[in-house]
Amino acid sequence: MKAYVYGANGATIADVSKPAPKGTQVLVKVHACGLNRADLGMTKGHRHGAAGGVGTVLGMEWAGEVAELGPEAKGVKVGDKIMGSGGAAFAEYTLADHGRLFRAPSNMNFEDAATLPVALSTMHNAIVTNGVLQQGQTVLIQGASSGVGLMAMQIAKLKGASLVVGSSTDATRRGRLKEYGADLAVDSSDPGWVDQVLKATNGEGVDLIVDQVSGKVASQNLAATKIKGRIVNVGRLGGTHADFNFDLHAARRIQYIGVTFRTRTMEEIRAIFDEVGKDIWGAVESRKLQLPIDRVFPFDDIGKAFEHMEANRHLGKIVVTL
Repeated sequence: MKAYVYGANGATIADVSKPAPKGTQVLVKVHACGLNRADLGMTKGHRHGAAGGVGTVLGMEWAGEVAELGPEAKGVKVGDKIMGSGGAAFAEYTLADHGRLFRAPSNMNFEDAATLPVALSTMHNAIVTNGVLQQGQTVLIQGASSGVGLMAMQIAKLKGASLVVGSSTDATRRGRLKEYGADLAVDSSDPGWVDQVLKATNGEGVDLIVDQVSGKVASQNLAATKIKGRIVNVGRLGGTHADFNFDLHAARRIQYIGVTFRTRTMEEIRAIFDEVGKDIWGAVESRKLQLPIDRVFPFDDIGKAFEHMEANRHLGKIVVTL
């Protein structure tokens, strides 16, 4: 089967063996894949947790149909339309644990379905489970114009946030954040953004920040968070190391929580997918929670899809179809 593989000379389409499901695994006939920032790093040889390096089939998000079941797989049957996350997604066939997938709604095509698994699982866990957002509270999403950021704002609104602030350093994308739930859009590269957030919250700061940027905004986040507020660190697109004002962190008594799928057990990941299904799946089926598709590329042009991502001018998801 054909797959997008990182090799000695970079990422390229290659012929690899079709995998076989074991235990609780499901073999998926892939129809569409969503691109994520971690994928872009892996096309350059970077590792993402335990994954990466020469010989790695890239990709982590897909939509397709069940082709075969492992002997212990439950909850789905051959032919079911599904979507999920896991390694080696950029291929004609991939494997998924039976607890790391969703049944795709019947009114949703494969391209739309491929945009959702990572965003839904990441941001429901960040906002609801770890962020403990309560109705009427205020939220800031750092890096709000990414696919997961757009989903984060929608989930926050769905769960009753009274004010949703989204950040983007790109003026065009910042101008579109209100389409996806932002009441206020700020430029996190502008030193005055903290004052804008404080003004919008009567000088208190927000109850919750979901941070996908980190780096130089880390200490600014502390100043923009309410006393006894929460910061959930999801991503580090702005840098993994930076100045951190420990005194301000302590004075504001902020809960600072780090999350990643890289060190979670399969049992923990299954629990996250289960919570999404129980809590917000109705909003997925009604299309209240959805993501825009910026562009769709055929699999043979997957290299161009990554060039488009690296140009960093897109809003929403980039999708590849097989």
